[in-house]
Amino acid sequence: MTISLCMIVKNEENVLARCLDSFRELVDEIVIVDTGSTDRTKEIAARYTEKIYDFEWISDFAAARNFAFSKCSGDYIYSADADELIDAENAEKFRILMEAMEPEVEIVQMWYVNRHAFQTTENFEKDLRPKLFKRQRNFVWIDPVHESVRLEPVVFDSEIEIQHWPEGGHSARDFGVFRKAIKGGRVLSGKLLHMYAMELFLSGQAQDFADAAPAFRNMIYEEQRSADERMDCYCVLARAARLAGDKDNFFKWTLKNISLEPCAEICCELGQYYFDIGDYEEASVWYINALQETKPILQAAAGEKIPLEMLSHCYEKMAGQYPEMAETFLQMAVEYKGKAKELG
Repeated sequence: MTISLCMIVKNEENVLARCLDSFRELVDEIVIVDTGSTDRTKEIAARYTEKIYDFEWISDFAAARNFAFSKCSGDYIYSADADELIDAENAEKFRILMEAMEPEVEIVQMWYVNRHAFQTTENFEKDLRPKLFKRQRNFVWIDPVHESVRLEPVVFDSEIEIQHWPEGGHSARDFGVFRKAIKGGRVLSGKLLHMYAMELFLSGQAQDFADAAPAFRNMIYEEQRSADERMDCYCVLARAARLAGDKDNFFKWTLKNISLEPCAEICCELGQYYFDIGDYEEASVWYINALQETKPILQAAAGEKIPLEMLSHCYEKMAGQYPEMAETFLQMAVEYKGKAKELG
């Protein structure tokens, strides 16, 4: 059973060798598709493989990935990112898996373990992701009567952990891809809508929210949108309005969210609004709601770290406003600040 390691790259000279060094003994073939590097990426790749191809970037990761897969010849394809690696313990698990692989398995999921040095769409410590794919699928008839072809792939959830060590965020690139797709008339799937909203909350600046707001406003009124997707839209639009100083629309979108099911992000938005106008008591109420009464839907930190940090700031401000309660408020500020630091 042979394995092709396949990746699409652009300007990855700082991490590419680290990735390929960790995987090279596990695979039979390395296929690298470059989408326009201007650094030493292709030079480094040439140390590991002759199978290096150019693909003109068209703001479509799926198109680039499909092209890369078409160049592979292994029985299985491992889809790698340049900023990931596998350690010795998990490399051994990988070898054992391949030796015992049942022929009907078409996709293997592995744990993607994130290092939170940068704000990316990873809201989690680790999650299962499809990483290993059977290159050629065999269609199988199923059911003893009224037989049909099995359409769903056979997926195996492994215990293998892949380390994700990014050198920096890719938000500007990703926001550009989203904007181009929307401008071109593409209707975002629920998954892409959610990913766009997540990335905005994790690393978007005021201009990114302003650029995204018209599209999210339109998506609310698309018939196929679920309540969860509309909730994502309300969060983005509330943040965009707050950053733009648009009070009327800020309360319009926060109230729409609250009328369905309040989330931690909206509570934090209301907390920040009241903090910015100097109403620290009201701000603290909303941050407590974010911490204790609601759950985050886009940004994990909105349910814990952000309200903890902001409650510390609220009580510091309140200590200055109410001298007779200063000692109590300062003690509360220290307590919340300590809890926030424990989260890292």
